Amino acid sequence: MKAMLMTAVGLPSVLQLADRPEPAITAPTQIKVALHAAGINPIDTKVRQRGVFYPDALPCVLGCDGAGIVVDKGADAHRFQLGDRVYFCHGGLGGDPGNYAEYTVLDQRWAVPMPASLSFEQAAAAPLVLITAWGALYDRARLQPSHTVLIHAGAGGVGHVAIQLAKLHGARVIATVGSADKAAFVRALGADEIIDYRVMDFAMAVNDLTGGAGADVVFDTVGPAVFEQSIGCTAHFGDLVTLLDIRDTALAEARMRNLRIGFELMLTPMLRNLDAARDHQIEILSRCAEWIDQGRLRVHVADTFPLAEAAAAHAAIEEGHTTGKLVLRIR
Repeated sequence: MKAMLMTAVGLPSVLQLADRPEPAITAPTQIKVALHAAGINPIDTKVRQRGVFYPDALPCVLGCDGAGIVVDKGADAHRFQLGDRVYFCHGGLGGDPGNYAEYTVLDQRWAVPMPASLSFEQAAAAPLVLITAWGALYDRARLQPSHTVLIHAGAGGVGHVAIQLAKLHGARVIATVGSADKAAFVRALGADEIIDYRVMDFAMAVNDLTGGAGADVVFDTVGPAVFEQSIGCTAHFGDLVTLLDIRDTALAEARMRNLRIGFELMLTPMLRNLDAARDHQIEILSRCAEWIDQGRLRVHVADTFPLAEAAAAHAAIEEGHTTGKLVLRIR
């Protein structure tokens, strides 16, 4: 089969297309999937830049998100039939192979029936961002319908899903963006107020919009500088959740405000073999599939690339201007 291999740590050019043996079923509860598409996430580029999570794992196949058709299964894999369309977040971190390839094998427990209304490319874009946004807002921040939530980078992969999940929960949403096109995009998703961080001090703007109270929930998808500035516009006794490392960040004002600081790393259950937590992630994907098919939730695919152009896709993500998601087309 064709697979895109990460051959070393470094620039996108370390991704090389190669021939590899097709994976085979090795356990009775496994399924083999002919991959049609693989989602591309910032974690893929960070692993490529910094190294995989397991020793002596190179070369390896990146890509946590995949979507395809079940083409083989073990004797005890009763959840799916041959020909079923599935999507999932599994592998791609240097342990189990990822989804920048024509085939993959995984335990049936970690796959979910695809939303019937989606193409493979749309489905492959969804799992990691759905789980991340859900975990940050619903699990970490305990979002309530009465809350005002600030979502940074609202037009990004995680951000644009987070806006929709917050609105589905009845919250008031303020989103930050960096262009007029992105402002229009997030407004169409349901954002109530939009702040262009290029021309406005977002913390001051949030405090103005909330009568000085600040947002009950702030979701940082950008990094330490944005996290630190967000402290000043998070309501006292509120929740500030981040996807990033905030070491060396000044937290004196957060302490004064009695904030709950939350971290959302949806990879932890996979990296630490926390099966009960992964079961919860499967429940998230199943619920989101229902909402997608009901037309209440969507994942925006900005562009697709053939498998052989994975390096170009990584370069596009690293430019930092993508709206929604990028996806690799495999079949």
